[in-house]
Amino acid sequence: MNDFVNQFWNWYVILLVLVSIIACGVLLWTQSTPPAGSRVDTTGHVWDETLEEYNNPLPKWWMWLFYITVIFSLVYCVLYPTLGSYQGMLGWSSSGQLAKEVAKADEQSKPLYDKYMKMDLQALAADKEGIETGKRLYLTYCMQCHGADARGSKGFPNLADNDWQWGGEPAQIVETISNGRMGVMPPHAQLGAETIKDLANYVRSLSGMPADSVRVAKGQEAFNTAGCSGCHGPDAKGMHALGAPNLTDKTWLYGSSEATIMETITKGRTNQMPAWKEFLGEAKVHVLAAYVLSLSTAADKK
Repeated sequence: MNDFVNQFWNWYVILLVLVSIIACGVLLWTQSTPPAGSRVDTTGHVWDETLEEYNNPLPKWWMWLFYITVIFSLVYCVLYPTLGSYQGMLGWSSSGQLAKEVAKADEQSKPLYDKYMKMDLQALAADKEGIETGKRLYLTYCMQCHGADARGSKGFPNLADNDWQWGGEPAQIVETISNGRMGVMPPHAQLGAETIKDLANYVRSLSGMPADSVRVAKGQEAFNTAGCSGCHGPDAKGMHALGAPNLTDKTWLYGSSEATIMETITKGRTNQMPAWKEFLGEAKVHVLAAYVLSLSTAADKK
């Protein structure tokens, strides 16, 4: 990194590097030649009665190797960005090197991705070679959040089922990967703890889970009067356009316990899927979307 807040740090790094290199050379020079006329003494270490260790100068071959490393270091500092904000005579940078390597790799793989781009997403989702390519992309860029098996974790959706928060049509999947999504469940602490508990029991009942029947009746009324149906729909089946999840299935992003649901209603949730179009490009997004679609297709067949 060569972005300094002021010139002090720029010169600090330059002096630190140069002084360190030159000091190594000076230290080597002072230790390589004994003073003129001085007598070479032993270090006081003796083995096997007569084997003594003398304080002789360093071997010439070793000394010159050390000098070469010092000279090499100085030349390196001139050619490469080593001294503060100095860019180096060769103009090399790690980001530039990465860009060249990525461009080279993209050029080599372009014919393959051009072929995939000509394929309909449904057809590509059934193509064995295309799915293998999509899987590699997934394991590189997506598994950190959704897991190696694509089954997600708390706060990260399962991609291997047929439940979709933003829609599972090919165009919707491409849109999600390309431009990302921002899912927001607003907090409703103003409803009060008792009403929130009623709502939690009602939501649990929608999935066939054990719930207090008295609270379920109260929660159903609160669901319609507190504004919940505005996002999740009167039937609580959700709305893909808003990213409002279906509350009548058995899919839970944060957990299905009464306490967890109450926490969700009270504090709300914010979940973001980053946009990948600029980073991956249209072709890789197309292949990745086909792979995700294939996971859902496989789930439908089970």
